[in-house]
Amino acid sequence: MIPAKILAALSYFSLAAVLEIAGSYAMWMVFRLGKSPLWLIPGVLALCAFAFILTKVDVSAAGRAYAAYGGIYVMASLLWLWRVEGRAPDIWDIAGVLLVLAGTLVILAGRHAAS
Repeated sequence: MIPAKILAALSYFSLAAVLEIAGSYAMWMVFRLGKSPLWLIPGVLALCAFAFILTKVDVSAAGRAYAAYGGIYVMASLLWLWRVEGRAPDIWDIAGVLLVLAGTLVILAGRHAAS
C-alpha cells in the first residue's frame, strides 16, 4: 500500500506538471508557432498556478520537492508529446521515464535526515 503522503505528493505533482506544460506550451505557441500574444495570459496564469501547487507538497525542503517532481514532469511531457503533438514516445523515451520515476519514488519514500 502506498502511503497517503506519497499519493498526495504524486497528485500535486501531476497537477503541477499539467499546468507547467500547458503554460510553457502557450509560450511555445506564441514564440515558435507565431500564435496570438494573447496566449501569454493563460500561459502565465498556468505557470503561476504550477508554482503554487508545488508549495503544497509535504516535503522538508523546496529542492527535494522539485527533484521528486522531475520524474512526474518527464512522464507528463511524454504524454503531452503523444496526446497533444501526435508523436508516440519511442523505447528510449519509455526507458528514460521509467528511470526518472524510480528516482521520484526513491526521493519521496526515502528516510531523509531532519534538518
